[in-house]
Amino acid sequence: MLLWLGCAAVILLGFLFRHSYFLQDIKYVIDKLNLKRRIWRYMQTNYLIVDLFLERVKTQPHKPFIRFKEETFTYQDADVHSNKAARAFLQSGAVREGDTVALFLANEPLFPWLWLGLVKIGCSAAFLNYNIRSKSLLHCFSCSGAKTLVAGEELQDAVEEVLPSLLEQQVTVFILTDRCKIAGVQSFQDKMKQASSEPLSKELRSNLTLQSPAAYIYTSGTTGLPKAVAVSHAKLWGYCLIMALTGVTSEDVVYNSLPLYHSAGFLGLMAGIERGMTVVLRSKFSASQFWDDCRKYDVTVVQYIGEIVRYLCNQPQKPNDRNHKVRLALGNGLRADVWKDFTRRFGNIEVREFYGATEGNLAMLNYSGKMGAVGRDYFLHKWLFPYALIKFDIEKGEPVRDSSGFCVEVAKGEPGLMVTKILASAPFSGYAGDLGQTEKKKLRDVFTKGDVYFNTGDLLRIDKDNFMYFQDRTGDTFRWKGENVATNEVADVVSVADSIEEANVYGVEVPGHEGRIGMAAVNLRDGQKFDSTAVFHQVEHFLPSYARPRFIRIQVRSLQELGIQKDFCSNFHISSSFCKNSPVLF
Repeated sequence: MLLWLGCAAVILLGFLFRHSYFLQDIKYVIDKLNLKRRIWRYMQTNYLIVDLFLERVKTQPHKPFIRFKEETFTYQDADVHSNKAARAFLQSGAVREGDTVALFLANEPLFPWLWLGLVKIGCSAAFLNYNIRSKSLLHCFSCSGAKTLVAGEELQDAVEEVLPSLLEQQVTVFILTDRCKIAGVQSFQDKMKQASSEPLSKELRSNLTLQSPAAYIYTSGTTGLPKAVAVSHAKLWGYCLIMALTGVTSEDVVYNSLPLYHSAGFLGLMAGIERGMTVVLRSKFSASQFWDDCRKYDVTVVQYIGEIVRYLCNQPQKPNDRNHKVRLALGNGLRADVWKDFTRRFGNIEVREFYGATEGNLAMLNYSGKMGAVGRDYFLHKWLFPYALIKFDIEKGEPVRDSSGFCVEVAKGEPGLMVTKILASAPFSGYAGDLGQTEKKKLRDVFTKGDVYFNTGDLLRIDKDNFMYFQDRTGDTFRWKGENVATNEVADVVSVADSIEEANVYGVEVPGHEGRIGMAAVNLRDGQKFDSTAVFHQVEHFLPSYARPRFIRIQVRSLQELGIQKDFCSNFHISSSFCKNSPVLF
């Protein structure tokens, strides 16, 4: 019997080895299991990323950690600045062990100094999107349970707008300046400069475990307003170890122009610590300066989202397009056609596309380099990290179930809803302070009674060679400029305008651009004319630029019913054929 089993195993292995991806599949699974074991060991010893950072400070104090514009900060510099930040927080009396502090600032070295400083004293940080304003800003701040806000100097106006509400909630507000004359707001940089840079006792963070929140990162997921995802220290290890799967080493220099308030941007920063490498931080992405930066800083690894790569490909060609040291690009959202153009123009750069969600319990990596794919459907990987693509009814907005009440897996080539099994080894912690939305993301009794899966809200498909491809999103959000846009939030803002009775917002594709752009279909109030100026000012004031609808479709039979003059469309640079469908372009 054993002989027969042995023969069968040899025959099976021989057959599998004929598959060109078999060894890659096996290596990926083994590497992933080794990383999981590594995180498990860290959980046994309560080893945090900040502990590794402090080891880096001892072993490579003078190695550059952050390069920003013309400044270079070593690992030792980062330790000194984060110690000062930690002591400034403690001496202010506003921050205590276990507190959450909201950080409202752009990409700059102070971002990692503040986060490291907070973790050193047993606290966590909530990363606020610096584009949000007014109601959205207050909503995101409240989600995290923070009682302290630290804002960049350039965001002072946004803070002043909501200051009365913050002070009413007895929130302590700091601005990153040396002095501040606004009543109820304190400066913070002067406090940092005056604070001691002496190392802090590990006892100050003795309350932290790998299950404690390291940061709150916001996502719209595929439903509703932004929600705060409590990213534990264990999950943070998972984030930063993604780069380890791609072969990045301590000798690499990574270029990060993604917002640090997003998990992808913060991943690059944490991977810098985990790998012991140098991170080149950019305040904002610039297509015209991208390659000049890469040459200037000797960058070997770049992070991207799909839009970034398209912008780079749309730049005028230059003779030195291939004159750089970049060998690897890591990110998500890259279409196959843009991927092809990118490597053809800028050289033989390995692209590693990954798939995952901030709040998700499974990440995938395209380790084979197949253009357009986000990963591979490999039986061993699927068995160890259970997931499935199931049939989904777009009209009803729910999975299709069979006569027994269970979900049905799709056939190869057919788009299906990606769901990942929730296990003790693959938990879904949900959204901070929002049990209702947390429950909505759980699918129960998927294949057996009592099982629970995380609903990614994404439609994927598997081709005949077992490569997986992202297809589309479900739910009431769409993606534009690398950001999730909640349609209900936009509709609420548009509907406040006096002339509008009701608004329905959705995303539409625009040729030559990634994602979808916002369109609002509106009904006017009886007897009202469409007030384009008022609507424009409404969305400009209350929505970040990426969430503002660029098209308005007015649900009436003729322009005359709107009280719109014939020259209206020409003032908005809209063609006559466009006017026939009654849209307004902002």
